Amino acid sequence: MMELTHEFGHGLVQRKALAERQNIPLGFLEMILLSLKNAGLIGSRRGAHGGVFLIKSPREVTLGQIIRLLDGPLAPIACVSQTAYQKCQDCPHAATTTCPIQRIMLDVRNAISSVLDHYSLEDFVFPQKRGPSKSIKQKRGSRATKVKAPVHSS
Repeated sequence: MMELTHEFGHGLVQRKALAERQNIPLGFLEMILLSLKNAGLIGSRRGAHGGVFLIKSPREVTLGQIIRLLDGPLAPIACVSQTAYQKCQDCPHAATTTCPIQRIMLDVRNAISSVLDHYSLEDFVFPQKRGPSKSIKQKRGSRATKVKAPVHSS
């Protein structure tokens, strides 16, 4: 997605060249590209001058969307997942809503989501466009706390 972001609006990226630059097998890349295409994030053209390209602007696609699509839920445990919820089978608190682990893991999931959904592909690939690190505000109880968003270097 980083390479497609660099090429956004300029042209297509050939699959074989992309696989070679990323040092991954072409078949594995094809599976990733199919998932991205089915989600409406990329398009493709066949032929000698074909390749893949971003459909949406890099500023419209969040890192959270990509990670959820390719790796699954952001939640550290299934009982706090928004997209793949499952009761914990071995938890003595599974029948109640007072599980102490669940409360903490919900905070962890919310923090992870907040950060990853805050950054777009454009922010990630072109951090200079974003400017200095921005703070992400999170509500915690009745007070608001600031979590410093990480700064990524290329």
